[in-house]
Amino acid sequence: MSTSRQQPPDDPPLMRAAQYVRMSTEHQQYSTENQGDAIRDYALARGYEIVKTYADDGKSGLRLQGRDSLNQLIQDVVAGNAGFEAVLVYDVSRWGRFQDTDESAYYEHTCKRAGIRVIYCAEQFENDGSPVSTIIKGVKRAMAGEYSRELSAKVFRGQCRLIEHGYRQGGPAGFGLRRMLLDQKGESKGIIARGEHKSLQTDRVVLVKGPGDEIEVVREIYRRFIDEGLAERQIADLLNVRGIVSTEGSAWTRGRVHSILTNEKYIGNNVWNRTSFKLKKEHVVNPPDRWVRKDGVFPALIEPEQFFMARGIIQERARRLSPEEMIERLRTLHKGHGYLSGALIDDAEGLPSSTAYRLRFGGMVEAYRLAGYTPDSSYEYVEINRRLRAAYPRLLDDLMQDLESVGATVKHDGESNILSINQFYTASMLLSRCSQTPAGSARWVVPERSTADVVIVVRMDPSNEQPSDYYLIPRMGVDLGRLKLCQHNGARIDTYRFDTLSFFMGMATLLPIGGAA
Repeated sequence: MSTSRQQPPDDPPLMRAAQYVRMSTEHQQYSTENQGDAIRDYALARGYEIVKTYADDGKSGLRLQGRDSLNQLIQDVVAGNAGFEAVLVYDVSRWGRFQDTDESAYYEHTCKRAGIRVIYCAEQFENDGSPVSTIIKGVKRAMAGEYSRELSAKVFRGQCRLIEHGYRQGGPAGFGLRRMLLDQKGESKGIIARGEHKSLQTDRVVLVKGPGDEIEVVREIYRRFIDEGLAERQIADLLNVRGIVSTEGSAWTRGRVHSILTNEKYIGNNVWNRTSFKLKKEHVVNPPDRWVRKDGVFPALIEPEQFFMARGIIQERARRLSPEEMIERLRTLHKGHGYLSGALIDDAEGLPSSTAYRLRFGGMVEAYRLAGYTPDSSYEYVEINRRLRAAYPRLLDDLMQDLESVGATVKHDGESNILSINQFYTASMLLSRCSQTPAGSARWVVPERSTADVVIVVRMDPSNEQPSDYYLIPRMGVDLGRLKLCQHNGARIDTYRFDTLSFFMGMATLLPIGGAA
């Protein structure tokens, strides 16, 4: 009689699961590696097989934009080709720190509706839909959002304190001034060149006097504006005729002269928080009563009486007129010269600046139309290019400050506008204006080539006022000289597209050896 070896019973099949991990720059104690270890332990104990990983490294949890992996996870779930039954996440905060808790619930519900559970492995509750878990989860979501609000408030208070101690918080020094780096003892470490940023969090920056010839030019600007009654553009023309260059190494413009006449740093005042960008929301222009200031902390290049006299002249010149009065004065200027232009408006007596017309009427084209003037068909194109040229220095400076905030060292070549990051690779930023085809479709053209390792192509929104999204294009990846962008460009091009520059900031983040959080 033959005997056969009894076969052990088959183990139950493992349930297929994906893991989602996220590490944010402001919350470094949770690394994606540590999260992955905890998730794997949970999966082993509960019978899950991790078949896919979605990882957002160095991404804030405040919103979905910029979190490419979570976006991809949601897209896979909605498309029905996820290939897993559950998503394992370390805790509620790793899913997101959304300021609106309903947004966090919405993305989780999207998974649940597709038959895929979201499981928080390190939480002390089972995400089983019971009343208790629903209440606890709601509290956890609120706590996750509150953490970001508290952190934002703490950072803001810290920056306010630094301002009140006389330390500079970002931005170029300006003509006639220089930025000096101080160590934590307040001792000088030398002058920081334009485009360079401090590399140690404990270092501080103050403003000091620049070269004597630049200081004399600043004083001349005030003297000619106050005593001789010259307009900003006339002063700029005089400086350009004499071959004097601005801080950027380029010609003087009305705007550059105007900024010297209106910035309180020239009387030694440290003013900050004119605009806000808290919790990744829209930029907000703050009223003067919300500005943070400390007077008399920098060396003054001019007397306060001169500054406030210049301010009074500017305020009187820009006295608020009704829209009808503004258009009537524009008509009078048109009749007297036969044409209109921004330069003509800025130099005319008794008229608000061309900027005031743009803000009041939504652009110069509309103001001209109301005044009965029809410019050349190319004028709108010129107007958009003017806005882009004006926006570029601000966007580039914002980029350098953001890089500095993640610990990167940045050097800016003012001639080529190429950034050297961490002395390891180079990057440049190009603004791509938005235009419309006769059928109403949006198109973008990359304006020029670049020799940088990474080119940041900024697609502007339809109004060409704000960035819409970004393409991070490696020099060897795409021929920029022939690149024209549509709304959708296929995987070969759109693989480089990002809603924000969070991924680029993650590239520049310096992490300590031995496992960074």
